[in-house]
Amino acid sequence: MSKVIDLVPHLKTLAKNNMFEYVSESKPEVLDFESEKKKLLFHERRQVKRTILSEFMSAMIVLPEKGLLKVGLFDISEEGISFEIEKNSGQFKVGEEILMRVYLNQKTYFPIQVSVKHATEDDKSGFVRHGTEFLKGAATDVALQHFVKFIESASDGLRKDTGDLMVTRNS
Repeated sequence: MSKVIDLVPHLKTLAKNNMFEYVSESKPEVLDFESEKKKLLFHERRQVKRTILSEFMSAMIVLPEKGLLKVGLFDISEEGISFEIEKNSGQFKVGEEILMRVYLNQKTYFPIQVSVKHATEDDKSGFVRHGTEFLKGAATDVALQHFVKFIESASDGLRKDTGDLMVTRNS
């Protein structure tokens, strides 16, 4: 005979005394974290993965007959890019098409065309954030999608240089 102690009568007694709720013959519900996460993401306002870009790259907006205006990149996704400009520089209208230059270094840039979807003023910071959508049909569409994938994957492993020591050669 095995030495198993039957706790069911004791648990029923505790349940009668309101010490805890006893549920007989039921299995506890096990939540699948991944499916719960997917449900939450599905109900989010944004349904595309966005990668935060602040301090990662620089960008300029091409203002016809005026020149280039530096903007602060905020985030990027497969669908578009958002940026901030100083409030006193004005703001773009919804539906307006803009030519942007995303700079990889001081002289090399990636040209993209976008359409403004929304503009939100932030009185505290003094900036206007513009959410844009990539215009389809450009010659750079395929390259742009690869660029976004690169940014997404590279951003996961980025580190900030905190002034590491450099090796110098004595000539």
